[in-house]
Amino acid sequence: MNYDLAIMALEGLGKSPLMLRVDGNDITIEGSQASFKELARLCLLMGSPETSSEEIIELQPGVHLQNDSSGLRLRIR
Repeated sequence: MNYDLAIMALEGLGKSPLMLRVDGNDITIEGSQASFKELARLCLLMGSPETSSEEIIELQPGVHLQNDSSGLRLRIR
């Protein structure tokens, strides 16, 4: 994975955090267009051929997600 691009995407989420809500079996992700763009960038980076298996990126409340949001872990397996 290109870590410089991943850091840029995480910094973008720091400026425009997402809101993640879990209600039973439903998961809702809310955010601005910019925050969805950064989330998509992270997903694309994780799906690149050079990404190793078991790669994990954690989006943390108060940093990449809004304070009252659930945490989010993106993991390759």
